[in-house]
Amino acid sequence: LVSLLLIGIAAWGIGFGLISSFRVVGVAIAVGIFLFLIALVGLIGAVKHHQVLLFFYMIILLLVFIVQFSVSCACLALNEEQQSQLLEVGWNNTNSARTDIERNLNCCGFRVFDPNETCYSDCFRTHQCPPCAPIIEEYSGMVLRFVGGIGLFFSFTEILGVWLTYRYRNQKDPRANPSAFL
Repeated sequence: LVSLLLIGIAAWGIGFGLISSFRVVGVAIAVGIFLFLIALVGLIGAVKHHQVLLFFYMIILLLVFIVQFSVSCACLALNEEQQSQLLEVGWNNTNSARTDIERNLNCCGFRVFDPNETCYSDCFRTHQCPPCAPIIEEYSGMVLRFVGGIGLFFSFTEILGVWLTYRYRNQKDPRANPSAFL
């Protein structure tokens, strides 16, 4: 479900022109496909009661849990100064994200509006553009808390999946010996 949601959101973002960076969309779609394939491996392993598939599903799900839990904790632990530094580094290192932000938020420049720089927002024609940093910082804290909370929720469902896979993997296969449960 999460994998299909990632693929759908990436397609929606590019379809409505909110995201023009194919690298960001490509990564979101690749992660979605990876998660879908891992879920398929777990489903096939559970239906066939295949020990090797269940083992690989359990290990990969545990690794996904570790990465997702770490990223979620990092999102929740950033303070405002660290968020500001991270946003400034991102602003200086990516041109496509800068273009998207200026166009969608109707602002120019990061901290100071400079009429001599190129800007893709509508307010650039009137030279009355606000800087982008205050607008981005207003939303970044809220988005980081939301993403961190959702990530923590799904990371704990993943560890539940690892535990259930471990329990199911160690059960006897009822097809191998029908009297095993009697």
